[in-house]
Amino acid sequence: MLIVKTGSAVAEARERFGDFEHWFHRALDRERYDIDTRTVCENPTLPEPDQLEEYAGVIVTGSPAMVSHRHDWSERTGEWLRAVITKDRLPVLGVCYGHQLIAHALGGRVGPNPDGRRMGTRRFDVEDPGDDLLSVLSPYAAVHVTHLEVVLEPPSTACGLGRTEGDPHHALRFGHRSWGVQFHPEFDAAIMRCYVQARAELLEGEGIDSRAIVDAVEETSSGIRLLRRFADLCGATGDQDHGESR
Repeated sequence: MLIVKTGSAVAEARERFGDFEHWFHRALDRERYDIDTRTVCENPTLPEPDQLEEYAGVIVTGSPAMVSHRHDWSERTGEWLRAVITKDRLPVLGVCYGHQLIAHALGGRVGPNPDGRRMGTRRFDVEDPGDDLLSVLSPYAAVHVTHLEVVLEPPSTACGLGRTEGDPHHALRFGHRSWGVQFHPEFDAAIMRCYVQARAELLEGEGIDSRAIVDAVEETSSGIRLLRRFADLCGATGDQDHGESR
């Protein structure tokens, strides 16, 4: 499994729980997948889009960076993602920044959420329960979020899959085997609380009650179910591709 790492978690969370790639690895079947992490914000070196035979799928992480700032490394990664998704060679999942970056790369518009910062446990409304990936979630799933920017206008080819309050494009399908979700399926309740506590001063400065957000954080299995479903879809794709090549 190729993890495209676009940034690191807040220092307080890294010290206690590790970084993004560790949280994704925890959710995936370690017997099935080795993990190849490429930290593109430091060294934007990725396999050629037509040389991905050894990979079952791609996960693009969150980041403290902003897609709308269009850093050189981010734009190059977006071009790579566009090529991978256009070729439709393997499943791709974008998370938070990764979700926004895919949307931007495919012609959508990303920017600050007009409704402001979103943080904590939120209700995610599944709009397409028949989708291959989201079918494992309940219609009103609890998810963990932390973000300032959102997809403001999806690419014309994208299909809306779900929303949260203040974010109608919270989950999108990009083509046949590529998805993006604004929430963090790799977070558990402890990580979510840690994030809020790390941002407490900033939240209070924006007039947001950080303690109320911490108290409202819920333990939820939605994220782990979604990641394991993605892993299953990658495995099914790999098995099918292997069978066709024999």
